[in-house]
Amino acid sequence: MSVIPALLAVWACAGAAPEAGRYVESRRAMVERVAKIDPSHPISDRRVLDALGEVPRHLFVPKRLSAEAYSDQDIPIGKGQTIGPPFLAAYMTQTLEPKAGDKVLEVGTGSGYQAALLSRLVRSVHTIEIVPALAKRAAKTIAELGYGNVSVRAGDGYRGWPEAAPFDAIIVTCAPDHIPEALVDQLAMGGRLVIPIGGAKAAKWKTQTLVVVRKTEAGMVEARRLTARFAPMKGEAASARPRR
Repeated sequence: MSVIPALLAVWACAGAAPEAGRYVESRRAMVERVAKIDPSHPISDRRVLDALGEVPRHLFVPKRLSAEAYSDQDIPIGKGQTIGPPFLAAYMTQTLEPKAGDKVLEVGTGSGYQAALLSRLVRSVHTIEIVPALAKRAAKTIAELGYGNVSVRAGDGYRGWPEAAPFDAIIVTCAPDHIPEALVDQLAMGGRLVIPIGGAKAAKWKTQTLVVVRKTEAGMVEARRLTARFAPMKGEAASARPRR
């Protein structure tokens, strides 16, 4: 069966506005490709694929790079940051196991694309970006698209968002060299944390390991997944040491 979301097909048949409609085929091809790009890590969650097909990724990159938005590469978004490949966003989203009633925290808003994907899958998203200009731009894009269940904050995400805790799930899209204790503390019992670990002090990006942490009555259970390249977590993470 095709993984193309029904919503996308209906939109194409109904005749989307020219500026948006020109990307329908690009998004259709991206969804098909992402689902099977890595046979050892397939994207099989239909809800995740539907969200991937719904969110207009080209609006989360600089306009001059819109034509590249659906390609399998990092795209610069300014301030030394990038939006990662769509497969990575899809894989992290699937690994988070988002549920309709979840309240989710994201650390590392960037362009706002990951938060937008999650907004289609959960009750609410709180997202933090350390670069104020990026946080402002992401908030504007998200608001213009009508994703009203997303709250954007400019700040250092190392300490999380304590007044909004607990969170059913937390996703981190930048890499510290250890798991921040504040994020563990703000995770609800039974909650999931998806975070890349390694190289927070590196001057340049390097490969990190994506780790999934589950909070259980017996303690934290960690599992390592794929390796990928993430920007190091800035701010307090660069000098902080874990308490344990």
